[in-house]
Amino acid sequence: MKQNKEIVINDISVKITRKQNLKNLYIRVIPPEGDVEVSSPISVGDDEIKLFLLKRMPEISKVRTRMKEQERQSKREYISGESHYLWGKLYRLQVIHQGGKYNITKTPGKIVMIIPEDADTNSREKLMNNWYRKELTRVLESFIPICEGKTNVRADEYKIKNMKTRWGTCNIEKKKIWINLQLAKKPMECLEYVLIHELVHLIEKNHNNQFYALVEKFYPTWKDAKKYLDTMPLESFEDGVNNEDI
Repeated sequence: MKQNKEIVINDISVKITRKQNLKNLYIRVIPPEGDVEVSSPISVGDDEIKLFLLKRMPEISKVRTRMKEQERQSKREYISGESHYLWGKLYRLQVIHQGGKYNITKTPGKIVMIIPEDADTNSREKLMNNWYRKELTRVLESFIPICEGKTNVRADEYKIKNMKTRWGTCNIEKKKIWINLQLAKKPMECLEYVLIHELVHLIEKNHNNQFYALVEKFYPTWKDAKKYLDTMPLESFEDGVNNEDI
């Protein structure tokens, strides 16, 4: 059972969701505008939530400011001259019209997209996303055994999904992990961090001190990887993808 309401703290509107199965309070800041959400046990009253938020307000304000200032690329049209990222490196897109062929190849400085003359933006985007999916699948095949070896836990299934609100997510009961397709655009250490993060959820469900201690143990440079995710330019689709728990 969930109960929802909104309150205002320091001129910031905060969405509160009370959940029956929660034991602790959790704050989440969601880009691009830094919307604030609180997950709370049903038994916790408004005054206690307000006090909790006021104590964390300096950190909340800092995160909201950083999110609003984060660089964003314009919406992609998949035309020659556009910049696109692959594994943290910037490439220029070159579009070549060739019969009824759809294909993408990569050179040291370019991503070459071969498409029919009448291919629209949706077709180009679909082709690019399929290419990113193949790249991410290829790298995941080598990273999964490494991360499972570090954590000594295994997921039963890994899936790739184009998500707007998570870099990754874990279904603990089914031991199923979803990885965001957009991670193919980020440095590989970001992918490794997200894998470790989701695998640790199979040990500790909540984002508490024990959880982050385990992430630190298995991936000591996780804060550097998270910094990449927080500061690299976002594309328009990715607005809202890297929400931050406080």
